[in-house]
Amino acid sequence: AAGPRCPGVRQRLPVLRWLPHYSLAWLQLDLMAGLTVGLTVVPQALAYAEVAGLPLQYGLYSSFMGCFVYCFLGTAKDVTLGPTAIMSLLVSSYAFHEPVYAILLAFLSGCIQLAMGLLHLGFLLDFISCPVIKGFTSAASITISFSQVKNLLGLQGIPRQFFLQVYEMLRRIGETRVGDAVLGLACLAVLAGLRAMKNRLPQASRAEPLAARVSHLIVWTSATARNALVVLFAGLVAYSFQVMGSQPLTLTGSIPQGLPAFQLPHFSMTVPNSTIPFRSMVEDMGVGLAVVPLMGLLETVAIAKAFASQNDYRIDPNQELLALGFANVLGSFVSSYPITGSFGRTAVNAQSGVCTPAGGLVTGTLVLLSLAYLTSLFYYIPKAALAAVIISAVVPMFDAGIFRTLWRVKRLDLVPLCVTFLLCFWEVQYGIVAGVLVSGILLLHSIARPPIKVLEGDVLLVQLGSSLHFPAMECLRDVICSRALAASPRRSVILDCCHISSIDYTVVVGLAELLQELRKHGLSLAFCSLQDPVLQVLLSAELEGFQHFPSREEAERCGGAELGGGGTVPFISTGESSLLPA
Repeated sequence: AAGPRCPGVRQRLPVLRWLPHYSLAWLQLDLMAGLTVGLTVVPQALAYAEVAGLPLQYGLYSSFMGCFVYCFLGTAKDVTLGPTAIMSLLVSSYAFHEPVYAILLAFLSGCIQLAMGLLHLGFLLDFISCPVIKGFTSAASITISFSQVKNLLGLQGIPRQFFLQVYEMLRRIGETRVGDAVLGLACLAVLAGLRAMKNRLPQASRAEPLAARVSHLIVWTSATARNALVVLFAGLVAYSFQVMGSQPLTLTGSIPQGLPAFQLPHFSMTVPNSTIPFRSMVEDMGVGLAVVPLMGLLETVAIAKAFASQNDYRIDPNQELLALGFANVLGSFVSSYPITGSFGRTAVNAQSGVCTPAGGLVTGTLVLLSLAYLTSLFYYIPKAALAAVIISAVVPMFDAGIFRTLWRVKRLDLVPLCVTFLLCFWEVQYGIVAGVLVSGILLLHSIARPPIKVLEGDVLLVQLGSSLHFPAMECLRDVICSRALAASPRRSVILDCCHISSIDYTVVVGLAELLQELRKHGLSLAFCSLQDPVLQVLLSAELEGFQHFPSREEAERCGGAELGGGGTVPFISTGESSLLPA
């Protein structure tokens, strides 16, 4: 009895697929990859907490649980879960810079993602089009970058709303702290140089001398762990100034040491003289309870699919939903804000040669060790250095080429792209929702107005370029009636149905009305190339005067004959229609 249950268990617990085959060679590569990703995630976590508007320790609190959970439930060996720039931006919009709201948002988002995974609702992501995603990520890149310029320049008291932020920074540019600006720009230059160096680094060959291979490893490690190196260098500079008795840099400040308590998230928040109940907190989050889970899933699945296709394995979107949902729910128990898949750290993981999701265990452990023993050292990290790390991470998200590509491919797709891009500068949720609505309207328009080709001869041959859904019935009826009745002499019609795979009741009623209208003018309507499901529906409807030719060729051969007459081509004709009133 245990045998049949094994496939289901292995499907829901993917760790069982690779754990029995785990080897020492895999362990060595997973250790190297986990350490490399850990050196990337610690400085990024501190920086992303700043983007989210939360105390910096919450970035670290959000960086380990996802690594542990995904090891057991994830289906892609390369993916790493944790805080990201996009998710941090969303959290800053919906958590109001309050840790209690952020943690509750993680819990509720995880519950929603779990429910979607159990109900196999991953297909909902298919309704978020690529132009909407590109518009959102490009706008987010600009928004996040500008939000960090104040730290790069050492400016204080800058509002977080984008347009006010730009105005205030330009107005107060004269208050720039020289130390912060010089260090921040230097860090940006170093990060850009190391990124370029890594992109141009050739693959090392085993045939090369040992010294060349060691040099390649040093350069590759330095470029991959560039965030940690830059933050470490900046911290040493700040510490040196502190020892000398003068501090021209704005420092991160004290971060509580130790691991977060494992506890349920708070379902209410105490404020001076009152308490905000759970219901009010949910109402405050509003549309964020839909946007955050969907965007989290979208990032994770998109990243998993991208790396799965490169490494020739498949992922299950619904299983990814479950993994992400469990990670967010359990993460909320250790004060995490919502997390998702990170493209940058996943790329580092893949390039480091990770073999299984076990590399995440190493990364998560490194974050825990940092929380337990290193938080006192984070005091000296300059805010300008963290700002440089964030800007360096999000600038590549801006895709300037997408505008030119869509102009060449399909200009109509520029509409949802531009709507999303522009409105995201006002409010992120408005941009995403408006973009999805515009994409939906364009999709519905293409369904309601399918391409219709009309060939004139002894009869009119009408061919639909796509399937037939009820919104398109009125358009088809207008085209057929206008062309058939306007011809001289008036012509009967053959409807080529080769692209129609299914029809609904509204379409059947519309076809019955069309048959009746043409019959009033002494004309006929015949169908050809009907697929079996459609033919069975039309036969069941008992349409009056229904005729069917098995193929378009036979319909064209009998084009000169009167439809419905005694021609030699077989057709099916039924009697009185039961769909229309007498």
